[in-house]
Amino acid sequence: MAFNDDDKKMADKSAQRMEQALATSKVAADTYIDQTEAAPLTKGEINRMAFRSLALQASFNYERMQAGGWLYTILPMLRKIHKNPEDLKNSMHMHMEFINVHPFDVTFLSGLVLAMERGKENISTIRAVKVALMGPLGGIGDALFWLTLLPICAGIGASLALEGSLFGPILFLLMFNIAHFGLRFGLAHYGYNAGTSALPLLKANTKRISHAASIVGMTVIGALVASYVRLSTTLTIDAGQAHVALQTDVFDKLMPNLLPLGFTLLVYSLMKRNFSPVKLIGLTVVFGVVGKLIGFL
Repeated sequence: MAFNDDDKKMADKSAQRMEQALATSKVAADTYIDQTEAAPLTKGEINRMAFRSLALQASFNYERMQAGGWLYTILPMLRKIHKNPEDLKNSMHMHMEFINVHPFDVTFLSGLVLAMERGKENISTIRAVKVALMGPLGGIGDALFWLTLLPICAGIGASLALEGSLFGPILFLLMFNIAHFGLRFGLAHYGYNAGTSALPLLKANTKRISHAASIVGMTVIGALVASYVRLSTTLTIDAGQAHVALQTDVFDKLMPNLLPLGFTLLVYSLMKRNFSPVKLIGLTVVFGVVGKLIGFL
């Protein structure tokens, strides 16, 4: 059956209408139906969001990482912002997508996202901000908390505990959590109040912040190695009537705490080769016991 020119024109028009309908539906799915700006969130609601962020990793999985905990963190605020059920559904659907961010500074991102949700930004824009900030916030969080704050607090607490003070672990928990919760709640308010204006500042200073925190953290870890890793040898070298103690006459004169440094670097290199921490702890215990029994440690 042959088609005439009129049939072809009608078919082309139908195809154009379908394309326009598809394009319109995509735009509609990316924008909220109710474009009215929601009422501002109160300080209590932002604090509630920061408190709920403690459960960020409660439903952690390898498909969507922290998505369940992320949605739980901001869900009451989303219900306040989106009065239209379809808008709420689309927002929740988007926030159940993959997300992986540091659990301590996540409140900065959740505050910023809630500010964008309140302003009824496009869903694709909010998604893009989440994806763009996951990496920088993860790097800053690791450098600030794991490489800086934790070693400093643990070092102070451990030094008191080694002297027999029961206040050592208590001081460690107090110092770490005062800084942790102060930043968690403070970043929630800062992220919400700053909104998207904080993005250029964060992106411009991410490397500087991470680099500075890494330097401080590495310095603290180096001091902890010298203070708390104890390793010395009792071996001596007899040359005629001369007796040379390897530890005091050789190693200590080359560099104090040379053996602890060498052992720490050995453990680090094994970790880089995917040795599990449990195996390394076991090897350390065996090495110490055997070395003491044989008499060279």
